[in-house]
This record gives sequence, C-alpha cells and structure tokens, in this order.
Amino acid sequence: MPPLILQAVTVTDVGPARPNNEDAAFAGRRLVVIADGVGGMPAGEMASEIVISTLGELEEVDSVDPAAALAEAVARANAQIAAEGQGAGTTVTAGLLHGDQLGLLHVGDSRGYLLAAGATEMVRLTRDDTFVQLLVDRGALTAEEARGHPRRSMITQAVQGESYRAATALLPVEAGDRLLLCSDGLSDYVEDVVIGRTLREVRDLDACAKELVALALAAGTYDNVTVVVADVAEA
Repeated sequence: MPPLILQAVTVTDVGPARPNNEDAAFAGRRLVVIADGVGGMPAGEMASEIVISTLGELEEVDSVDPAAALAEAVARANAQIAAEGQGAGTTVTAGLLHGDQLGLLHVGDSRGYLLAAGATEMVRLTRDDTFVQLLVDRGALTAEEARGHPRRSMITQAVQGESYRAATALLPVEAGDRLLLCSDGLSDYVEDVVIGRTLREVRDLDACAKELVALALAAGTYDNVTVVVADVAEA
C-alpha cells in the first residue's frame, strides 16, 4: 500500500467580539492540532502556543505509537505551562499519522470529526469535557438543549499545568478520508449536519475551511473560530 500523508490547511478568525485570538493550530503532512486557550490574555494565547510548539516537533518524528507520542508531548507542554505560573490553560485536540493509523488525543471542548471516504455522514471523534456534556450524559439535557445552554462553554478540564486525563485513540484511515479539527467558535454555533455537508460538498481544502469559518460568523459566533481541514492522501 502506498504511504499516506495529510494534505491540511488551517483558517482562523478572531471573531466579532474578542480583542485577541487565543486559538492556535498546526496543519502538517503528518500532524494536525487545534488548541483554544483559556484564562484570558495573555495567558490563554501563551498556553495554546506552548501546546502547538511542543506538539509541532512530532511532525518530523515518525512515531510507531502516535497516540502515545501525542500524550507524551502534551505532558511536556503541561509541565511548561505549569512552570510559567500565570494561570494559563488550553484545550487540545490532535491527530498524528503513522502508516494507515491516526493517533488521536483530546482534552477540553475543541472537537475532531471524520468524514470517511465515500461516506455521506460525518462522525464525531471526540467527547466534550464540559459541564453541559455531563448533564447530557446524565439525561438531564438533550443534545439540542445543550447547544443553547448558557454554560455550554464551561470546560471541566484543560491542559493548564495541573492534572488532567486525556482521551486517546488509534483510528484506521485511508486515502479519501477527510478530518476536521475545530474550536468551539464553530461547533457551538453551526450544527453538525451543516458542518458535515460542507465537508462533503466543498472539496477544495482551502475553500472548505474558509466556508466553515464564514458559517460560524454568519451564525453569530462571538468567539475566536479556527478550523483545520485535512485530507488523507497517498504520498
């Protein structure tokens, strides 16, 4: 089987209400990452940039266990954030390709999605670490009610120099699969069915990423909005 790579792009917008952009992203041939800083400026920006810088080193390392490599890199970033001591924190969702396997890591509420080759429906790969997700899990809220809940952005854990529990997975991928990583500036305002349709119908990567950001802005997002769109392709 020919080796696989990622063809990836990232697009970001500060949004209509924020003075700064706490989102950061990486789009490489083997690695994709989204990080949404928390704690206000400059702490949020610092934390997301530390995560992107630390994980970015994995782009040049072919890791046999990509999920473990991501976990180790996030642990290093967490230690660096703790050393800064500014109350900084960030979400992180990352994918690292090795052969036909994608390592996935997730902390917080930045999401990962997969539109498999030939599929008509997108699959969500991550579970939000949020207060409203806990309510959904307990049956106290429906998923639709959670979308409009005033505390939907209250996360229950982040990479902030303290203990956390990252969710990791190893996923088989093939040429033609399309991945999306996004901050909650998109997923809190645009329904999954619309996101999935955009991934399916707008085939040009750059145009697709720009359309997703435009949809978030049109839907009234007040947050920073950042997306990484990546196609799995033969090298």
